[in-house]
Amino acid sequence: MTLRRMRAFAPLLGPMMGLAFAAAALGCSRAEPEPKPSADPVVSAVPATAPKPVASPTTAGSAPTGAGALAAPAPPTGPLILARGVRIVHAGAGSDAAQVVRDERERAKNDGRDLVVYVGAKWCEPCQHFHKAAAKGDLDGEFPDLTLLEFDLDEDRDRLTTAGYVSQYIPLFAMPGADGRASDKKFEGSVKGDGAVANIAPRLRSLLRK
Repeated sequence: MTLRRMRAFAPLLGPMMGLAFAAAALGCSRAEPEPKPSADPVVSAVPATAPKPVASPTTAGSAPTGAGALAAPAPPTGPLILARGVRIVHAGAGSDAAQVVRDERERAKNDGRDLVVYVGAKWCEPCQHFHKAAAKGDLDGEFPDLTLLEFDLDEDRDRLTTAGYVSQYIPLFAMPGADGRASDKKFEGSVKGDGAVANIAPRLRSLLRK
């Protein structure tokens, strides 16, 4: 290039050099831009806190378990031992005395006891002496397995008569048959006063041996 032409291009060299420097300075802008942080928060796949354990349901009435739980008492072993001695059972309601006797006879049999039907009255003096002694336990030693099914003559006369429990005197002590009716094993009456119990006890022992 001649000097004349260089002079002709001289006015253009300044702007061209400026563009070159500007392009060099802006060259890094062609690289991939750095990713900007997302406006949405990043959700972690792992929970921030460990999940609380869920208690498993227990069935109703289940016993508590763990170190603080009390051990359940062990069930009793061996035969059930019932209290010994004279047991007085008041006859329950019902028009059929024989049915009442049958039910109580079966219960006494299952308990290994003897059942005697006893008929008394509130106005009967020997009856009251005997009843009081039996209730106090004075006869438990002599009759450890005796159950007395007690009827009141005034209240139960009709149903007693139907079942065969009749007598001229009271107290009446009678062994029941399998059908609940009175058997021929019985005795009736006693003396008045404190000697009533001593009069009845040996006759009752004899009845139980029949």
